[in-house]
Order: sequence, then structure tokens, then C-alpha cells
Amino acid sequence: MSRLKITRRAFLGGAASTLSWAAFPYLAVAATNVIRVEWQQYKTTPHYPAFLNAVRSMMANTNADDPNSWQYWANVHANYCPHRQPYFLAWHRGYLYYLEQQFKRITGDSTFTLPYWDYYANPHIPSEFLDSASGNPLYCPRVNTNVYNALDLSPFSSSVVNFQRGTANSFEEKFELAPHNPVHNIIGDTMSTMQAPRDPIFYLHHANVDRLWHAWALPDGRTMPPPADPYWSGTFTYAPGLTINKEQTYSNRTRLGYDYANTSRPTTLPPQAQVGRIIRVQAQVPPIKARPAFASFAATAARNITNGRRAVGGIKNMTLRESSVSARITGEAASAKHLQELLSAVAEGFEAASHGAPNAASLTAGSKSNTPYKSVKIVLDNVMLTGAGAAGGYFYNVYLNLPDGVDIDEVKSTHFLGTVGAFEISGAGHHGMASLEFPATAALLKIGVGDAREYAVSFVRVDGSTAPKGDVVTVGEVRVELSTDAPYIVSTTTRAPAGSY
Repeated sequence: MSRLKITRRAFLGGAASTLSWAAFPYLAVAATNVIRVEWQQYKTTPHYPAFLNAVRSMMANTNADDPNSWQYWANVHANYCPHRQPYFLAWHRGYLYYLEQQFKRITGDSTFTLPYWDYYANPHIPSEFLDSASGNPLYCPRVNTNVYNALDLSPFSSSVVNFQRGTANSFEEKFELAPHNPVHNIIGDTMSTMQAPRDPIFYLHHANVDRLWHAWALPDGRTMPPPADPYWSGTFTYAPGLTINKEQTYSNRTRLGYDYANTSRPTTLPPQAQVGRIIRVQAQVPPIKARPAFASFAATAARNITNGRRAVGGIKNMTLRESSVSARITGEAASAKHLQELLSAVAEGFEAASHGAPNAASLTAGSKSNTPYKSVKIVLDNVMLTGAGAAGGYFYNVYLNLPDGVDIDEVKSTHFLGTVGAFEISGAGHHGMASLEFPATAALLKIGVGDAREYAVSFVRVDGSTAPKGDVVTVGEVRVELSTDAPYIVSTTTRAPAGSY
């Protein structure tokens, strides 16, 4: 599938010229919502041939400034989508909503809906997307067609009680880390880039992401800020002249007029047969009983990065390959006291919050700590993909201070920081040099700090059935930073009115 390239400036200058977005009013919320159904059911409905014809006609349109073209919507994602930022889920909900309206225009069917792919029920990409026969608009080159190794139940744990990114146990943050990012990485090729919407499976993936957010939030919005909360002030932008009020994305059901056929949360991983046996999650067969071996890296010096950010130590020139690896980082002596004081302050804030203290969620208010720092981050700087690595098909789980002699899966909730793969690097480097930050304050609170100077950062490789060998990622520096950024934002305790979700 060829990719049309368009600069951000050209897109922003010409995107609104073809179609007036005034033709896209919000849907009136009907008594009975439009229902999005899973692909296997969807292909038995009249919407299926209409979907195929619409995708085919949009792909045939080579004017990337035209909302009737497939490339237009890929450019909306590349130029505006937030990743690793607040509103990741809400922005994408609005994105799918507007695309669905575009399909209604093209098909002339006001009841048209997008399908979703429930990979927790079947991790294989549906066969209709794999037929390379000429004229199949759903086919796209991919590295892998089975995303089992990307799946993770952690976001649906009973401990995940908050929604907003930046709060402790945030659903949005955990879900983006896994399964969202790993699904992109394992499929690979176009899906591991910011042009991922060029692959039609992207939209089924994100409809499932949206469905699972909805399922998590049921029955009443859980801990999402209510619609009147300032969190929902302002708008999301998708193109010049195409915006949506953030509040409209609070609920697909009561704000945007659609629902899902299945609103249950996944509780188990799908069975996965391989050579006559069942494989474990993330391809760790047999179980990993020790952290990856330490490799030798040159150290980098403690130094101020910017005002309010200080590197306390690091290593340089790491290359990630098919083998998992750990790096040992020794912090400067002066950092130990800062770390202990900031963790004590954060713990004090949690204790106050648990007893209902006003504004306790600021976490450091009232602390006797003398350190200016409030949080800890693990930073990967100057991250680049090799030619082989850019195609995806793999990712790395990143852990902090893994103990030796344990099953990593059993201690993941304590030591896991996030994921690194072609998709994350592509997103981070889309508007400049790639730098990835992993909040580490919560992990250190759970782990304990020992002498507060020694850190082990481990990269555990996870592959799809097809994955590249050799060098895939280079990292200029892996460092530990103390930051004046607050570790968590204030989480609202106001609940939404009955029926608003």
C-alpha cells in the first residue's frame, strides 16, 4: 500500500478547503443508541459491503486535503493525536466519531457504524484483512497477524481505581501502555508508525480501545471527572474547522449516541495453541526466573538537564537486540537524601489523602521535606530505530529494580514502568528527537529504595511470531532524573449525576 506524504503545514493550510465541517453536527442522542458490533457479527450485516465500498473509494481518492480520502484521516492522526499525554482516550473517541460521520456521508446510511475487533476473544486479525487478492481494500502488509503476546489484563485489575493520567493507578495510562501500544508494535509495518490509520485494522483496534474504556467506566463513569468538571473544558482539534467539545467525549452512550454490543471487561486471556501446548502471556516460556543479565555500559555524569530536572546518573550508548538486557545505574551520593525525602513526602500525602485531608492529593502539601524535588523519572534520550527495528513486530517491557530469582510476571505490578517499541519511538520522534520518560515514583514507593543510589533498568524483549533479529533500537542515554514535577495530579472526588454516563 503506497503512502502519500504531506507536510503538517500543507495539511493545516488546505485541509478544510474541500468540505464544510458545518455538515457534521453532533448526533442527537436517540432513545435507542446505535450499536457497534464485533467484526465477526458485523460482516453478516448490510453495513459490511458498505464499509468495503467506502474504504475502497476513500483509498482511490489521492487528494490528501479531501476528507473523502483515506490519507486525510491518517494525517489527522499524525498531526493532532496525543500519545503519552492526557486525553489519549478521549481524543481518539472523537476521532472515530468524526470518521464514522464521514462514512455515513459516503454511504448515505444514517445508521452506519464502525466495527470493532475483540482481540481478547480472538487475537488473530480477521481473515478478511489478510487476503492479498487484488482489490481487497482491507489488506495491508503486516509483520504479524496474531497479537496474543501484546495482551495484558493489568488495566482491569481491581487496583486500577482512577481514570486520569497522572493519578495513582490510572486506567488511561495503564491501558495505553498495554495493550494499546503493544498491539501496534506486534502488528508492525504501518501500524507501528504515526501513519497507522493507513492500515484499516487500526480503526477496529481503536474501536475496541474505545469499547474497553467504556466497559471499564460502567456503570456510572467510575472515577472519571464528571461532565461539569474543568477537566472537560475546551475542545479537541482534528483539522482546521473540525473540533469537538471535550465534554462531548465523556460518554459515547449519552453524549455521542452510540453503544457497544458487548460491554463486559476481559477477565481472562484467550487460549493460544502453539505446538500442542498453551503458551504463557508475553511469550515467556519457560517463565523468566531472573532479571535479564547486566551488560556493561559507560556511565554518564550527574548534571542539571533543565531548571527543575536533574540527572543523578545514567549510562550511554545502549543497543537493544533480540535478547533482554539490564543496565545498572549508580546515582550521585547527594541524590540519596533527595530521593528519600521526596518519597517520604509523597507517602505522607497518600496517608493524608486516605484520611480525607483537604487537598491531600497534592501529596507534598504540609510536608517537612527540604528537597525541591517531587518525582523520579527514568528517561531514555536520543532514541532511534534501526532499519530492521522500524518495521516493528516486537517491543520491550521496561522494569525498574527487578529482584533476582522471581517470575517477572508475578512482580510486574510493582516493577513495571512501560513499553518501548517502534510505535512509541515513532510517536515520540514525530515532532523531533525521540525521548521517552517513564514515571518511577510509584514504583519506588512500592519497591523501597535501599541505599537510594543503585538502580537496575531492565528491558525484557517480547516478540510476535515474526520479529527482527540483531540491532533494532539505539538509546543515547538511559538516566535517572529527579524532577520538580508533581508525581500525581489532584483527582476529583465529585461524582457525575445519575444517568449522565
